[in-house]
Amino acid sequence: MKKVILVFINVLFCNLVFSLNKIENDKTHDFPPKSLKLFENCYPDIEFSKTYIKDDDEWKIDVTMPIKPGSKSTKTKTFYWADGRMLPKEELINKNQYWSLLYEYDKELKNPKELSQEEIENMKKFGSKENRMNTAGTPMFFFDFLYDAYSEKIIEPHILQTTFLGKKTKIHERIADSLKKVETKINDIKINDEEVKNFIETLATTDAYFWRQIANTNRKSFHSYGIAVDCLPKRLYGKQTYWSWAKAKYGDNWVIMPLEDRWMPPQKVVEAFESEGFVWGGKWGIWDTMHFEYHPELLKYNGIN
Repeated sequence: MKKVILVFINVLFCNLVFSLNKIENDKTHDFPPKSLKLFENCYPDIEFSKTYIKDDDEWKIDVTMPIKPGSKSTKTKTFYWADGRMLPKEELINKNQYWSLLYEYDKELKNPKELSQEEIENMKKFGSKENRMNTAGTPMFFFDFLYDAYSEKIIEPHILQTTFLGKKTKIHERIADSLKKVETKINDIKINDEEVKNFIETLATTDAYFWRQIANTNRKSFHSYGIAVDCLPKRLYGKQTYWSWAKAKYGDNWVIMPLEDRWMPPQKVVEAFESEGFVWGGKWGIWDTMHFEYHPELLKYNGIN
């Protein structure tokens, strides 16, 4: 009888150890990656199959999606989570050279007058040509797959000619519905809002798709994906809209340029974009106040809408 009891206790102990190890494994490896759920929620037509690969100490993500929105034909590509970087296996060795796809995006616009000296110096360094040329930056592998942006020739069948706020533009087919909803909201707001009405009437362009690299970097602009829209007014009245242009004119003072010296769209326009998954470049440290970019996962990550 004692032997039976000892065996039973031993089994219970082994099960307890196994459970504790599993909990620790789940905790250590974020089982499954919690932030991946943001992508699953924001891109519901995409399947993310997750497998933990012990030898690599990484989560393997098999991404399957329609070759075109609504298509029954699919394509699949394998990425590794790599703390939110979504890298191909061959790039895991370079993991630390890349930023996470999920970064801090402010709920409210920061006042540059409130920046610490350390923050100012870090931003100057971040915006330097040397840093931008030698930093891998945002890993584009997942977005290349998502938007079929491997080359200008490959992506162009996915690019639509359309209008936004009365201006001709070109966008990726995947954001067509979201951008149309933004337009509808802005047009509804303008009925009772003179500031928004004036914003629309004084727009010069709403350019989106344009195949190019980001200046002083080795990576493509999100305009190359057709998911970024620049709302540029006819006149800036001496105000600045892009950090790099301001730097060329004012040097490092671009970092602390007062908000009143930057051209900005009305707050309600920013909110309309954010409500449909677009982040606003005006909130970035390297600010770009005319720029909106489709990243619904970023908004959810930061608890916005």
